[in-house]
Amino acid sequence: MLDTGTAAPDFTLPRDGGGEVTLSELRGKPVVLYFYPRDDTSGCTKQAIAFTEQLDAFEAEGATILGVSKDPVAKHDKFRDKHGLRVALLSDEDSDVCERYGVWKEKSMYGTTFLGIERSTFLIDAEGNVARVWRKVKVPGHVDDVLDAVRGI
Repeated sequence: MLDTGTAAPDFTLPRDGGGEVTLSELRGKPVVLYFYPRDDTSGCTKQAIAFTEQLDAFEAEGATILGVSKDPVAKHDKFRDKHGLRVALLSDEDSDVCERYGVWKEKSMYGTTFLGIERSTFLIDAEGNVARVWRKVKVPGHVDDVLDAVRGI
């Protein structure tokens, strides 16, 4: 489990619209890395829209926002276009990054257990270290809380 002060595991993942994002190439500015279960579901859509609505405020603080799920890039593209999203959406189809960040968990719904992404957010500082962690995120108010934390580092 990643804690504050530890080095954020580096990765390279494909992103919506084509190309790749490598975390270590973003050093020098804060990164908000949020993991979400699936594109185009209620909570995930609300969260992505909320980050998009506050994107200018995050960028004013020099922060980059990256959303990660197991959905393929083609699904991210449809999700982005349908909702006018402006945050980068990364595809971790093999769960490698999810596992390294400790968000690939056994979950339970209606008495059935399964593996899935636990909605979590990591604030990574300009040096590449984890500055703050939010686990089991509840969407309402979360983006404002993250923005306050970005302003505090």
